[in-house]
Amino acid sequence: MHVRMRAAARRPMFRQGARDCRPLAVGIAAWGLVAGVAMSKSGMGIPLAILMSVLVSAGSSQVAALPLIAGDAPMWVVWATVACVNLRFLVFSYQYRPYFSHLPRGKRVRLSYFMGDTLFALFLRRYPEPRRQPGQVDYFWGAAIVTYVAWQASVIAGIVAGHAIPPEWGIGFAGTMALLALACSLLRTRSTWIAGIVAAAAAVAAYGLPLRLNIVVAICAAVAIGVLAQHARPKAAS
Repeated sequence: MHVRMRAAARRPMFRQGARDCRPLAVGIAAWGLVAGVAMSKSGMGIPLAILMSVLVSAGSSQVAALPLIAGDAPMWVVWATVACVNLRFLVFSYQYRPYFSHLPRGKRVRLSYFMGDTLFALFLRRYPEPRRQPGQVDYFWGAAIVTYVAWQASVIAGIVAGHAIPPEWGIGFAGTMALLALACSLLRTRSTWIAGIVAAAAAVAAYGLPLRLNIVVAICAAVAIGVLAQHARPKAAS
């Protein structure tokens, strides 16, 4: 398996898939960090939490199962909840069928383990036509490896770091990390980075305002920067 993956890494479409997925790894890692912290705050030990992350490897179902496990819910309830959350993968599998139906069942099972929302959207954007083309499997593996490494590394980091966070920080810290995950996933261009930095600076500068109006100030600053960037782009192009 490792020999085949090393051979695939030298192929152009494998490298293309990895390159296309690399900008999305920041958002994946941020969400993984949130999931890892949530897992550590659920009362699971570090080895068990890491084992769950490796076996399940699905953020939404992991987070959905945590309160049930912590509340000693029956195992069938946990399984049913995870199955319902992961029903979307049936749709993903159906969409992947024209691309990978020619592969042996064992290879398709291995591919299914690495399916994810980000990878699904990335793959269909690259191959919108439902037909076989050269390099599709290599492209899938290139993007899948980057996604999997970013996810597992961030989840494990969140699990380890979560045990060092004081219990009273639990909900507030997880919420903050969730917002950071959303923000990081949107920082894909220079204008969005500038808007994010300006918004952060405005929020800190206006922190003394009552009723948390510094958040409103930050939003207004980000919108203003976005409008200015939108108007400046045609001028730069001309």
